[in-house]
Amino acid sequence: MLWIALVALATIATVFMLVPLRAVAATASDRIDGSISILADQLREVEADAERGLITDDEARAAQVEIKRRLLALHRRGAPAHAAPSGQKGHRVVWIAALLVPLAAGALYTQLGSPEIPSVAFADRQDERDEQTRITELTQQLTERLKSDPVGGPTEGWMLLAQTYMRMGRYADAASAVAKVVDRPDATSATLSQYAEALVAADEGIVTPKARDAIRTALKMDPSNPAATFYEAIALNQAGDGAEAHDLLVSRLNAAGRPEPWMDIFIAQANRIGESIGREALSLADFAPMAAGAAPGPSESDVAAAAEMSEADRAAFIRSMVERLADRLATAPEDLDGWMRLGNAYRVLGETDSARDAYTRAEALAATLPPDDPRPQSIRQALSELDAKG
Repeated sequence: MLWIALVALATIATVFMLVPLRAVAATASDRIDGSISILADQLREVEADAERGLITDDEARAAQVEIKRRLLALHRRGAPAHAAPSGQKGHRVVWIAALLVPLAAGALYTQLGSPEIPSVAFADRQDERDEQTRITELTQQLTERLKSDPVGGPTEGWMLLAQTYMRMGRYADAASAVAKVVDRPDATSATLSQYAEALVAADEGIVTPKARDAIRTALKMDPSNPAATFYEAIALNQAGDGAEAHDLLVSRLNAAGRPEPWMDIFIAQANRIGESIGREALSLADFAPMAAGAAPGPSESDVAAAAEMSEADRAAFIRSMVERLADRLATAPEDLDGWMRLGNAYRVLGETDSARDAYTRAEALAATLPPDDPRPQSIRQALSELDAKG
């Protein structure tokens, strides 16, 4: 139905363009024919006047020559010539464009478009619209409850509101929500780094002085905070210190010593900076061989260490890193190691169902691996542990 509608619309548009041109051409042709008829009548009248002696022979010849000259000029205008007049050329260009543009557009769409994706009727999006409405209503209720709280509202409530605003793309509102609690005694390094993240997002990636102050405070409270380190590197790079920014990211990656959910984005940012300053490209295998496939899947001690790092001072940032990894895998579903990293990240966060789903995807991709590859065994072990937890 979509293709039929598109073809019909293109045909209608072409007709509307070409019909006026035909009318113009027909009008011009009618005018030329009428002028030729008038001149032919005048020529016959001159001959008749000469026969009756009303005009001299010289006058008749002069009049006949002038009329024949006009007839010849009209014939040249009306007959197709080797070099068409400019107006006729313009009409031809419009005709060609009207016919070829829809064909070229259709061919381009078949190459670059997605005709195989089924359309979704407006009525079928009702569930999605209802969910968005519900989220908006809950967000508004939470906002009103926090603002009406006589003691200012709990810190956890403001942080939850900020996270919700971030997911909705309302970055300025998210920054305002975190700003309510950054000066409280219970504010952590993660609180300050999330405040900086919201400020940077609200300013379209620019690290403003206010965001830089929040980053420095977060690093002072916890130098190992990966979020604060990441945005400090962005600030350095924007200030023209690309080499220092690159070194800071690499140093934090080296200090990790084990696979972490935030490593992918660190490496991507380091490579973007490194490309502009002539540094060699980095890979995850340079810092976390286990995550690159040599021995995938953390041990119990690794999980315990990661769990310690996902306490309140890092939870918000780790959550955002996990969501970005999940978004990347949605566009690259064949990345076996990526699904394993995502499963491990969800285990660290204690989200058993999500971890099981990620490892199940990894298990399906690992089915064709050779027998000596250790990854299938690691995946089965992880799934077994998740099943034991229920």
